[in-house]
Amino acid sequence: MTLPAKFLILAMLGLIPIALSYGLFPPITMHFLFGIEAEGINFVQIFRAIMGLYLALALFWLLGAYKQKYRLPALYSLVVFMLGLGSGRLLSLVIDGMPHWLLFVYLLLEIGLGLTGIFMIKKSAKEELK
Repeated sequence: MTLPAKFLILAMLGLIPIALSYGLFPPITMHFLFGIEAEGINFVQIFRAIMGLYLALALFWLLGAYKQKYRLPALYSLVVFMLGLGSGRLLSLVIDGMPHWLLFVYLLLEIGLGLTGIFMIKKSAKEELK
């Protein structure tokens, strides 16, 4: 298995618990993790939609890990996803101040995974030329 494929699997495995923590039982997990009182169908609906998006991307990354023709698109989607989340969190950090420590860790991971994804795109493109 190539390094970009292993990277996609690692990212997928890391994203699944986050997705489930957001959407499986939002009133419980949001209170436990962040002290947020998550009540009402609208709140739960939003977080379950986020979970669905995260899980869909995680599945696409898994597909890219095992199917060469999807590897590069999966890596691009990973970079857009991670750097998009990271840039939003960075903007919030500047405008709103320091968040909960776990959200700051997510920011660091998102930027790190996004930048690593760019490196993996270059590596994957070289492997396709072989």
